Amino acid sequence: MSLKKLEVGSQKPEDQAHDHTLTLKLLCASLAVALALASLLAVSVTVANAPAASEQTSSSTLLATADQVFEEMSRITGLPIRAPLKRELVNRSQVEKFITGKIHEDNTPEEIHVQEATLKAFGFVSSDFNLEKFLVAFYTEQAAGFYDPGHKTMYIADWPPPELQALVLAHELTHALQDQNFDLKKFLEAEKKDDDATAARQAVAEGHAMAAMIQKMVRPADLASLPSLEPMMSGLAAQQMQQYPVFSSAPYFFRFQALFPYSEGMGFMQKGLALGGWKKLQSVFLHPPETTKEFFESSVYFDSESLPKISLPRPPTFESAPGYKRLSENTLGELGYRALLGQFISEQEAKSAGSQWLADRYVLYERSSLHSFAIAARSRWSSPEAALEVFRGCHTILAQKYPELTAEPRSSADLFTGSAANGRVILMRRGSECLWAEGVQAEQAEAMLKWLESLAQ
Repeated sequence: MSLKKLEVGSQKPEDQAHDHTLTLKLLCASLAVALALASLLAVSVTVANAPAASEQTSSSTLLATADQVFEEMSRITGLPIRAPLKRELVNRSQVEKFITGKIHEDNTPEEIHVQEATLKAFGFVSSDFNLEKFLVAFYTEQAAGFYDPGHKTMYIADWPPPELQALVLAHELTHALQDQNFDLKKFLEAEKKDDDATAARQAVAEGHAMAAMIQKMVRPADLASLPSLEPMMSGLAAQQMQQYPVFSSAPYFFRFQALFPYSEGMGFMQKGLALGGWKKLQSVFLHPPETTKEFFESSVYFDSESLPKISLPRPPTFESAPGYKRLSENTLGELGYRALLGQFISEQEAKSAGSQWLADRYVLYERSSLHSFAIAARSRWSSPEAALEVFRGCHTILAQKYPELTAEPRSSADLFTGSAANGRVILMRRGSECLWAEGVQAEQAEAMLKWLESLAQ
């Protein structure tokens, strides 16, 4: 599952419209600082407490700097400037007002409900979690300037100090070049029905912008010839984000998915640079990865390895049962399974088991009578042994989600059936597949068990 996250840059702060959807895009300021610390610039700043840039640098100088950085990023990436850069200065209150309005205007109450229900159903957040309230706090905490593909404008925050401003401009103006050459909004929204594919495209855009920013920082060294920066970057970025209280106290799912497009995206792009330079990276926009697995294991993409597809019909027992409302059908992907295993078990287990992911689908229902959820899920793994490891991990997760869960006598080494407060739970491993259902009515349990078994034959 890929959490929808604010693409800061879909409408002008003073003139908000309804023409853009939410997509994954965390503002880069925090990661930029972390990378600066790691990349010989020794920048050590805190955006939230920094004096306004307008006190240090005139407006005209900031706007001229943006033009210079735009040209520089074009030279680095090889992406031509196809239109003059529009740029404006904005203050903190304008940015915060924009973000709050964007969340409210681009998400209907039903859309917010579905996103919140998905998080609750998988156990990523508590039953009383308020997604809308959290998102407002999550994004306003980190804002530090953004490029808007809707108005083709770079909005330059007037408070960061010059050293951080340069990093934000380098990153965001690379997005401007992406937009002029590949239509960034269209690129990011191309896979609306597949969260994992959407997350992969988001990592392309962010990883490319990170690579360009770092190349500017480390020159005259060639980024392609440097050792992989991804392992170091992930740790330093996580440390740097601790300066943001909302981020550091957020559920694991949010923190893990927020860092993914920057850290894994950067590692992916560095591998691409080594294989074919910036022209190779341009080709990634034309033929983007379809899964997040291709970022965790870049050879899958660059060696053109094929991944299997998997289908999951709508379960008849849920479709016909009274009081069940289908909310969504989607894919967790390797990113989602790593988040699930990492939050409930450990990051080591997430890496070990999650890396064996090949394909998955799930269907989510809401049960009106019990104010709870029902899930049917199917996943395929690299081997029967890997599927068994995931089966055991899912059993552990279900036991944590439902402390009252009790097993039936027929449960075995690769089959679990039991009862929880919101209904029956069925989990099985068949060959290289792991299948489960939860929230099943007692009288439908046998039918659901047979249906799941039929899928894996």
